Amino acid sequence: MNSQQKKTGFTLVELLVVIAIIGVLVGLLLPAVQAAREAARRMSCSNNFKQLGLAMHNYHSAFQRISPFQTGTFEVQGVAGHSVAPTGNNQYNLSHLPGLLPFMEQQALWEQISNPWQTSGGIIQAMGPTPDMDLVAHSNIGNYDPWLTNIPTLRCPSDPGVGLPGQGRTNYAANLGDSYMFANGSDGYRNWGDVYSNGRAEQIDRCSRGFFVPRVKGKRFRDVLDGLANTICMGEIVTDVGDNDKRTQGVGLDAGPTSRNLGNNLTAPGSFLTCRDGIDATRPQFWDPSNLASGTGLRGGSEDQRGLRWASGRPMQTAFFTILPPNSEICLSKDHRGTGVLPAGSRHQGGCHVLMGDGAVKFITDSIEAGNQNSAVVAWPGTGLDYGVKSPFGLWGSLGTRAAKEVISEEL
Repeated sequence: MNSQQKKTGFTLVELLVVIAIIGVLVGLLLPAVQAAREAARRMSCSNNFKQLGLAMHNYHSAFQRISPFQTGTFEVQGVAGHSVAPTGNNQYNLSHLPGLLPFMEQQALWEQISNPWQTSGGIIQAMGPTPDMDLVAHSNIGNYDPWLTNIPTLRCPSDPGVGLPGQGRTNYAANLGDSYMFANGSDGYRNWGDVYSNGRAEQIDRCSRGFFVPRVKGKRFRDVLDGLANTICMGEIVTDVGDNDKRTQGVGLDAGPTSRNLGNNLTAPGSFLTCRDGIDATRPQFWDPSNLASGTGLRGGSEDQRGLRWASGRPMQTAFFTILPPNSEICLSKDHRGTGVLPAGSRHQGGCHVLMGDGAVKFITDSIEAGNQNSAVVAWPGTGLDYGVKSPFGLWGSLGTRAAKEVISEEL
């Protein structure tokens, strides 16, 4: 008798069905894995902010002051003199972050900054050279290592920007309030004598209504009259990766020589909205330079964009304003060295974290109520809104002001 052996194995149809089922399961699982990873990154980002909040409160306990913004050392020298020994100094342009270093487990880095630094050309005084020098200038003096140090606590894990041209990236910026007038210091005046003899200190103090005030010393928690729990201390920003992202690459308007610091090219109501003409209609998160009006364009080189120098007090690097909602576009009064509309933002979906003055961390959505975007900003008399008015930029603007007598009734 002939016996037939039964064949074993999968048929082609069965194999295809199994592959299809596996593909569907992977398709269902992958978004869940990505969401879980983003949730973990978002939690880590929030924890970084909590560490900064503790550092700020410990700083205030030690010195009875809020960590200053745009202060440091200064000597009247030529441009080269600010980065080379023995005249190297930081031009009163340190951000709010260097002073917090001893209170965020960075004592060793603080010791390097707060002591003289030996370079190939000599000794630079304590507190370092200008934090805005480019990589070529660093190379010329043998590198000032502290300004080139990446600090993990200052980085959000969701942000993909790493390495050059960043000299030490940060995702955590100072809140300067709801007006950009004088936000880059004092109309080009760099030493304290000029600031006070020309009456700039009062103007800076009144226009800069945020938690931090550029170049004006002595702010304390008691000056935050709206309450620490109702006032933003710091907010997230996105670091630049060279892709013309509207949140990291600034568009500047054509303006006169003084408007870089003053912001007077943006004093007309809603003038900062003109930059929106340059947004790419097919990719609304990016600029399309061909759409920009004559005299208006992308400003700064690859080293000058958002969040690339944690030690620099330039608003483009380490500050934001509560005018446009989070993840909106950057519109500069003139160029990357000056002031303008610099929103908060993040790589998280739908919004960004902010650190409140009391140390609480909140997530603010892109759809937060931001009032009248066609409003003027607070400026000196006759050129904008008067000092002391409530913020015209709704809930978002009121969260950014420290003493506008605004009551926050919404739960964030």
